[in-house]
Amino acid sequence: MKKILILSVSAAAGHTRAAEAIRAFAAVHPAGIEAVHLDVMDFASRSYRKLYTGHMDPELWRYLYRKTDKTPRDALLRKLPRTIEKFFCRALLPEIERQRPDAIICTHFLPAELLSHGIGQGRLSAPVWVQVTDFELHSMWIVPKMSGYLMAHEEIAWRLQQRGIAADAIAVSGIPVMPVFSEALDRRACAAQFGLDPARKTFLLMGGSAGLGQLDLLAARLLAMPGDFQLIALAGRNQAMLQALQNVAQQHPGRLFAQGFMNQVERLMACADLAITKPGGLTTSECLAMGLPLVVHSPIPGQEESNADFLLEQGVALKAIDSDAVAYRVAALLRAPERLAAMRQKSAALGRPKAGRFVLDRVLGLRAPAIST
Repeated sequence: MKKILILSVSAAAGHTRAAEAIRAFAAVHPAGIEAVHLDVMDFASRSYRKLYTGHMDPELWRYLYRKTDKTPRDALLRKLPRTIEKFFCRALLPEIERQRPDAIICTHFLPAELLSHGIGQGRLSAPVWVQVTDFELHSMWIVPKMSGYLMAHEEIAWRLQQRGIAADAIAVSGIPVMPVFSEALDRRACAAQFGLDPARKTFLLMGGSAGLGQLDLLAARLLAMPGDFQLIALAGRNQAMLQALQNVAQQHPGRLFAQGFMNQVERLMACADLAITKPGGLTTSECLAMGLPLVVHSPIPGQEESNADFLLEQGVALKAIDSDAVAYRVAALLRAPERLAAMRQKSAALGRPKAGRFVLDRVLGLRAPAIST
């Protein structure tokens, strides 16, 4: 049995979800694959873990994101963080040596950097692959001594080639999502599970895994609009937001369905005609896998801004800068159902619901998938 080691970083939920998606596909792979998922932060010192996973001012992050993308790899701004990482994450390499994997997949650039150092020392012989988890290429993802790169889209793969990576080391996989997003779900059955009307226009409102943002105010703003539609709002683990949404729901009987954290978001997506969400790489990939068009809002500076631009260029999303803009775009789509239908068709064509299976096959050489760059 082949063994895959998947390394993520719990700095953001998307990297972990991509790793779990690959692991889930390994569990059902006909070739029989043992997959182990490790969070690099479990092997870092407590002080470094707190620093790395803490929240940064958005404007400072925007500046650093753009600055580091243009900074040469051998410059001090890039070399100093790598030195610090190697010092505070020294426990990772011994664990990898103990695991003895046949191949390693990194869903974050930090473990790729750490393993590049290990390969250079001769401590690691297993091939290491990098799975990029956004519709954007930042130079932090480009790491020496990697066996290959798995990219979200053809354009991103092409851009990687322009930065000097050989075409045969690049594969377009999409961003891995859980196997359930590749299943054919019946809208009526899913709607019945949640008490929704399957024949009614349905909008899914999401604010991120932590239920970030004033979703209750946005929900109230949308429900004040004319039009026959129902709204699903996900509060994540934010109990205060869930209560606030439930208060709004009482004022709009049968129109707002508030949900806390759940593991069946794909069944809610199967009921929806449109998702209103932040443009995280994993969330948008899940929507695309379900053929669900989007209105994107509140992007994190850097990668999420680029994700939003990509989705707009592909014709699968509209962008809103505030709640008024969200309301305007939703109203426009209600008046133009043919436009919403066209966005849905493009979304389904862009989605890659079996990306996780492709990744495993490519990394382990179980078949020869076409490389599109």
